[in-house]
Amino acid sequence: MGFSALAVAAELPLHYSSVNKNGERFLCQQRKYGHIRYCKKPVSCNIKSNITAAATSSNNTATTGSTSSSSCGGKVLEIKEIRERCKKWLWKGQFSINYFVSCNSDSQSNPGPPLLLVHGFGASIPHWRRNIDTLAKHYTVYAIDLLGFGASDKPEGFSYTMEAWAQVLHYQKLSCLVFYSEHFLTLGKYYPANSGLNVQLILDFLDEVIQKPTVLIGNSVGSLACVIAASDSSQTLVRGLVLLNCSGGMNNKAIVDDWRIKLLLPLLWLIDFLLKQRAIASSIFERVKQRDTLRNILLSVYGNKESVDEDLVEIIRGPACDEGALDAFVSIVTGPPGPNPVTLMPGISIPILVLWGDQDPFTPIDGPVGKYFSSLPSQLSNVRLCMLEGVGHCPHDDKPDLVHDNLLPWLAHLAAS
Repeated sequence: MGFSALAVAAELPLHYSSVNKNGERFLCQQRKYGHIRYCKKPVSCNIKSNITAAATSSNNTATTGSTSSSSCGGKVLEIKEIRERCKKWLWKGQFSINYFVSCNSDSQSNPGPPLLLVHGFGASIPHWRRNIDTLAKHYTVYAIDLLGFGASDKPEGFSYTMEAWAQVLHYQKLSCLVFYSEHFLTLGKYYPANSGLNVQLILDFLDEVIQKPTVLIGNSVGSLACVIAASDSSQTLVRGLVLLNCSGGMNNKAIVDDWRIKLLLPLLWLIDFLLKQRAIASSIFERVKQRDTLRNILLSVYGNKESVDEDLVEIIRGPACDEGALDAFVSIVTGPPGPNPVTLMPGISIPILVLWGDQDPFTPIDGPVGKYFSSLPSQLSNVRLCMLEGVGHCPHDDKPDLVHDNLLPWLAHLAAS
């Protein structure tokens, strides 16, 4: 999830589709004062033609309608089943990382690459409950709880940053590691946090557990962690990327080009100061994790309100009650935003599928991050973009059928290439 210290209440454009007098469908934006802005070109809402275009179209962009239904028909996994089937991986010899794996006989014989699902801020493995069974019919599916979330360790005093999630030093090259803020200090030498000496956390999991070239599928900050992993020039185990409403950073301080964030920066700084006061932080966190509060936040970021059920509320709330959850929350909200995808994406040459919900209030399509990703297909031939109508910040859980209709053909094409 893309939860932050403050939900921005700025008025955002309302996206919807309309048909002109020639019968062509356009994606439109309802602006203030009733003005309508049409896209320059009509967009097809036929799923099959969009996927065919993915392999042949030079602009690699499509818009898919909210009425799509999937023929894949996987079941929704129960939270209890997911938790009972989870396994533990000891990372760096000290941190217990929770993960899940699912496959069937068909997926084991399928030549396609395994998939690794990476959740967003505040979420965990069960947030993929609507996707795992469908994907596992064709692929071996892994999902992981990032450090500080879900059932993975929440170490006391740990500084949570994007780099801490995504990177860890080679033990055989460096020792006596001390983590400090955004950088690593070791043996009296200074290395940037995104130095080539770093091997990413996700890549450690690929190397030690999956041990095959894998497609990384992430949502929100999970997408950004996947981008960081794929940008490592030494890696050979990332076969492709699927980014679901990728964030611009670990928190709102990364989005400095958005007028809405600029307007709220003094308030965000005040929130940072208050959260560093333990008593105040504890009080705020207790209010945030109340069921009604979480339900209201979820309703504000989901396009399909029916997807906001009691299980979803419990998926977010449960781990928030664990020891160490408050420290993780404060560290993430008040910490540095981490690497910017704008600087990383041009250096990635593997196939990339970008799925973007057009009703996302956290990373709106007309914001700086949304505008950047929507421009990528015209700049990078390896990037395919699908706009999802009527979908919010978490497309995979918001309207999973729509995501599967775009994702599965792309994966099949990737496996065949």
